[in-house]
Amino acid sequence: MELKFTEQAKIDIASSKFIQGIKLILIVLLASVEIAVIATAVGYYVDVRSVLRLTTVIVCCVALAFLVTLDAYVVKNFSAKMSCYGVDTALLLIICIMTGNSFLAILYCIVLTQIYMTIDKFRDKAILFGISCGTFVTSFIIGWVFANEGASIYNSVVEILTGAVFGLLAMLIDFIVVQFLLGFYKQNKELSAALKEADESKAQLKEAYEELSRTAVFEERNRIAKDIHDNAGHSMTTVIMQTEAAKLLFDKDPEEAKNRIIAANIQARNALEQMRESVHLLAGRDVERPLKQALEEIVSQSIDGTDIKVRYDFDDLQADPEVERLLCNSLKECISNGIRHGGATAFYAELKRTEDTVRFFVSDNGSGASGEVKQGFGLKSMKDKAEEYGGVLRAEGEEGEGFEVELTLPEGVFKGERAQS
Repeated sequence: MELKFTEQAKIDIASSKFIQGIKLILIVLLASVEIAVIATAVGYYVDVRSVLRLTTVIVCCVALAFLVTLDAYVVKNFSAKMSCYGVDTALLLIICIMTGNSFLAILYCIVLTQIYMTIDKFRDKAILFGISCGTFVTSFIIGWVFANEGASIYNSVVEILTGAVFGLLAMLIDFIVVQFLLGFYKQNKELSAALKEADESKAQLKEAYEELSRTAVFEERNRIAKDIHDNAGHSMTTVIMQTEAAKLLFDKDPEEAKNRIIAANIQARNALEQMRESVHLLAGRDVERPLKQALEEIVSQSIDGTDIKVRYDFDDLQADPEVERLLCNSLKECISNGIRHGGATAFYAELKRTEDTVRFFVSDNGSGASGEVKQGFGLKSMKDKAEEYGGVLRAEGEEGEGFEVELTLPEGVFKGERAQS
């Protein structure tokens, strides 16, 4: 499967529509809560003397709705957005003082959500959250006392504590949920950027292939291009499938959605690294890197920024470039499959020389497999490559007991151990 540049455009459009949809939902929700607040205020202020209070609440609600809409669709400058937030806070303070309604915490949540989407640093968001909590509690206490003059001290204390706790809890839940959603959105954007870079790399490789196909080494470079097409195309397809599955699982099973995103992230990194190596080969530059170091780098890439744990024990061996590529690709495939299909969080990898063979072994703590193991694209490619060099592949697992892959190659394809420094 070839990824087109239009696919990246589709991803960007979908991302933009997602943000616009969130903004629209917030504005509609804001208007609904304001209508409820005004209706409640009408019930409080029924006499002529309270017309000014009611008018103030209505004017503040309309102004707040207008500013939030303006901030969502017109204001782009960060300083201007923060100025709007300052005015929003003042309006919220007035409304809260005038009504003393704990449900006004929902308005705080809506306004804060807009600002959270603007600020990048978590520390700044946390500070803003703390200030807003203090502002809400202060305005709520003043508003409640103002709206319930003559109430007993006991009832006042109980009602104020109950309303303040409810409001703070609502704001805390909003803060946590919004940070989680923004984190998921940011990770999705990073995956989209990786896909774009992969698209550009593949386009460059295609141009290089068309030029190099007229040289004396056409057959060898044609084989490399095919390897890129098969493996990288498979990897990118898997990334898309995993991110799509994560979106579907986001509400039902957030933990599984997180595992899918981690698996897609690792798959994208591995595919990008593989394509970079292939670019070097097509350009006539060999990748000078010991096998042990290459395997260790794959482990580092897999655990970087994730909760995945990998223990390993690699002998320092030398092999033909194609055998090294087989082992590196096998390690990537085993880790990616373990996370994607088995939900694995820990792996053990080993490369050891025996009497007349070299054993490559990877096991995980995932869900394993029930019945006969079906070999997908990755395992079948590993099996075919191993047989080309006279080796064998064993892949098996028990349900709930993890999965393991063992690749045994003849000693002749290796050049011996490196001198230990």
